[in-house]
Amino acid sequence: MATDVGGVSATANPIANSSGSVTNQAIQVLQGPYITNTYGNGIQCQGATMNITPYVTGGMAFKRPYEAYYDDPVYNMADNDDDGIPDNPGQILYYMPTRTNQTDNYNLSVGVSATWSRPLDKTLQEQCKQAAQASINQMVQLTANKRLDFELARLKNCGELKKAGIMFHPKSPYYSVCADVMLVQPAGVVLLICIVLALMRLKKNQLKKFKQMVLQKI
Repeated sequence: MATDVGGVSATANPIANSSGSVTNQAIQVLQGPYITNTYGNGIQCQGATMNITPYVTGGMAFKRPYEAYYDDPVYNMADNDDDGIPDNPGQILYYMPTRTNQTDNYNLSVGVSATWSRPLDKTLQEQCKQAAQASINQMVQLTANKRLDFELARLKNCGELKKAGIMFHPKSPYYSVCADVMLVQPAGVVLLICIVLALMRLKKNQLKKFKQMVLQKI
């Protein structure tokens, strides 16, 4: 709308501006599968699972060029003759610095998300643990049996070699293989040797009497 005010054309042109922005940020937590422990022999046990996920999110909003102030003109509205019409319409006296309220926005979010899940059937879990322990005990026993078989074989072979007068040189890296194997007299051998020596010392008459005595006891 335009009108003539005191010979001056004035036009009213109202303008309204509005702006805004919305930023949505979300954290997605994915539930993973249960932790599965495998013990061999087809035994698999699932246990409770805890997931802890730290996260950091940030955002920034700004406008360029950045103007903190703008110059707002101040007009000469003097009406010295009181006729309702400015004496100097359109005359700018000075400019007033006015804040634009323009700002840069920054945000930082730090947090931790945690989930904890566990199987509901405790009985099956306990049975699975018992089966796993039994499997472990079996593997330990099998290992011990193999170790015993190895030690017995080493003892036998080393003993036979020592009887034959065969052994590793003391400076050989394999000398320790048979170092702890000892040869001893079998039970009863020493007694038999003593009896033979005693018989050899007897005279013929005494030997005949000894034979008769032994035959009578038999």
